[in-house]
Amino acid sequence: MTSRADLLRMRRLAHAIDGEREAGPADVARRLLAVQAQDFAAGCWALAVRTTGATRADVLAELDAGRVIRSWPMRGTLHFVPPEDLRWMLGITTARMVAGLAARHRQLELESPDFARARDLVTDALSGGRSIGRAEVMELWENAGIATGGQRGYHLIYFLAQTGVLCWGPTLRTQQALVLLDEWAPTTRQLEPDEAWGEFLLRYLRGHGPATIKDFVWWTKGTVAGAKTGLAVLGDAVTTLEVDGVSYLVTADLADRATSTPQTRSERDAVELLPAFDEYLLGYQDRRPVLDEAHFERIVPGGNGVFQPTIVARGRVVGTWRRPAGDGTVDLQPFEPLTATQERAAARSAEAYRRFAV
Repeated sequence: MTSRADLLRMRRLAHAIDGEREAGPADVARRLLAVQAQDFAAGCWALAVRTTGATRADVLAELDAGRVIRSWPMRGTLHFVPPEDLRWMLGITTARMVAGLAARHRQLELESPDFARARDLVTDALSGGRSIGRAEVMELWENAGIATGGQRGYHLIYFLAQTGVLCWGPTLRTQQALVLLDEWAPTTRQLEPDEAWGEFLLRYLRGHGPATIKDFVWWTKGTVAGAKTGLAVLGDAVTTLEVDGVSYLVTADLADRATSTPQTRSERDAVELLPAFDEYLLGYQDRRPVLDEAHFERIVPGGNGVFQPTIVARGRVVGTWRRPAGDGTVDLQPFEPLTATQERAAARSAEAYRRFAV
């Protein structure tokens, strides 16, 4: 039987928050497949913290070059994804996501002709490698007689992204501009449905494992049948382990790496300052392996769905933190007092964040 400590170490290795880091933000996106990014600034730190020292400017440069793109590949949530993977992901998630919005579209009085007109207008405006901000897209549609109030504009953008027309591209002010996906990321991988489910599960486990089938189904908002199809496709590439009576899936490569690479003292004593909405916590339906239920209220105050930045020590969430104030300090708010060793490690992580944010 595998111990909880073993499980947490494998997850930290999978997430590249312990052990070998990735060279750059695009490598992180490929490793995790999708990095939650509805909070743009937090998503940028989620990419950078898993590298050997990328700054915010480095992350923005990757976005401006199209080596990482931002869209809604699953769950109706914005994620950073590799450009070559977005289309096959949408190929197995879009139908369920769009079908689930049918009632909301009726409430907003959005019908097929509205989506078609919005698509044609924005395609004409963006063709030839152009980009446009969210406010400008809304103005474009309003001027053409398409009402965007009451979340209509958001749902138009979302639908066009879900159907592979739009994605968020180069940085614009503090966010990003919209571009045509076919122009911004013209290269793509073509996968058959069964192959796509296998790739989805494999990539999830490479960047998040060990995890359960339920975790994967929650993460993708897919189906158990799709997950089982993926598992059958992967065969011996995936194995199982049991922790506290729960069966977890793990890639054979990750299991081998964890057992063949001794844990160093620096890994054992590391304290990481992870961003709000980080995959290390949100990438799973069951978060109990990394977070005591008694502390969940501290992570999501009032249950409002807004996850705070977290302090992680030995794979466990041990507190929250706030971004630097005017003097550049990071405000740590641990659930229990940190040890002297942990305080020193947290100070190093805070300095890494300051270097990123400059």
